[in-house]
Amino acid sequence: MEGFTKIIIKWSGKEYDIELTENDTVGNLKSAIQKQTGVRPDRQKLLNLKFKGKTPDDDCRICQLKLKPGFKIMMMGSLEEDIAEVNTTPENIPEVINDLDIEEEEIAIENQEVYLAKIEKRIKEYEIKILNQPREGKKLLVLDIDYTLFDHRSVAETGLELMRPYLHEFLTSAYEDYDIVIWSATGMKWIEEKMKLLGVTNNPNYKIMFHLDSLAMISIHTPKYGVMDVKPLGVIWGKFQQYSNKNTIMFDDIRRNFIMNPKNGLRIRPFRQAHLNRATDKELLYLSKYLKDLAKYCDDFSAVNHRHWEKYKPNKRRN
Repeated sequence: MEGFTKIIIKWSGKEYDIELTENDTVGNLKSAIQKQTGVRPDRQKLLNLKFKGKTPDDDCRICQLKLKPGFKIMMMGSLEEDIAEVNTTPENIPEVINDLDIEEEEIAIENQEVYLAKIEKRIKEYEIKILNQPREGKKLLVLDIDYTLFDHRSVAETGLELMRPYLHEFLTSAYEDYDIVIWSATGMKWIEEKMKLLGVTNNPNYKIMFHLDSLAMISIHTPKYGVMDVKPLGVIWGKFQQYSNKNTIMFDDIRRNFIMNPKNGLRIRPFRQAHLNRATDKELLYLSKYLKDLAKYCDDFSAVNHRHWEKYKPNKRRN
C-alpha cells in the first residue's frame, strides 16, 4: 500500500497543504498547487525543491525527493490576471501608513531589566553560523530583507524582478566600510533561499558575515501597542565586542524592529509594487552615500538622527 506525503506550499504570504502519494510526480504536485492557488504549472518556481542538487524534472517521483512530512516549499509564481495588471498603473492608491510612529518618550523600554535579561539569554543560547569572519576596523550594517531589499509580495516570474534596484551596487559599496549582517523576521531556511535567489550568497564583490532569523528576536510589551517581536542589536554586540552603538546602523522598513535601539535604526522606505517602482526607486543609491559619510566622518552613529538622513551634512574637518 503506497504511503502519503504531506507538503506545505508557501506562496504570497499564505501556506497551502497538499497531500500526495509517494508515486505521484513533481508534475502532479504542480497540478495540485494550481488547484489551490490558481498559478499555472509553467508559472511556478519551487525554490527549495531539489533532486541531487538540481531542480527536479516534472516526471521525478515524490518518493525520490525523500521529503520529510510537512516539508515546506517556497514558491514564486504569478496568476494570469495579476500578470495582466502589473503594467497598468492603479488609481486611487491609498497612502502607506507607517506601522508604528514611535516617539522618543516611548523608548524607555530599551533599558528595562526584563528585556536586557532576554537579550542576555539570546547571547548565550542563540548560535550564529559565521559565513565570513569579522574584519578589523569595520563598522556594522544590519539589513532586513522583505520590503527593504526585496518586494516579497508582488507577482513575478523570477526573484530578480522583485529585487530592489541598485542592491548589488549598494552592498559592494557598503562592504568597503562595513561588515554586513542580514536579519529577517522569518526562518533561516527562507533567508538562505532569498539570498541565493537575489544572487547575494556567492557574489564576488562583497561578503555577508552571517544571517539572523526570528529566533534571535525578543518579545517586548508597550502600553500603547501591546506585545511585539523586535530585533535587539545587543544580541550582536554581546557576541562581537568590536561592534557597539557607536559603529552600528540597522536598516528596516518597520520602525518597531529597532525599538530597543532607536538611535541606531534607520527606517528605509518600503519597496513595494516592484513592477511599477523599480524604474524610479533610488533609495539604496542615496543610502550608499549616507553610509560612506557616516563611516568617514562620524565617530558615534548613535549621536546622529537617522530619521533625517537625507539632510545629513557631515563635519568633514574630523581627523
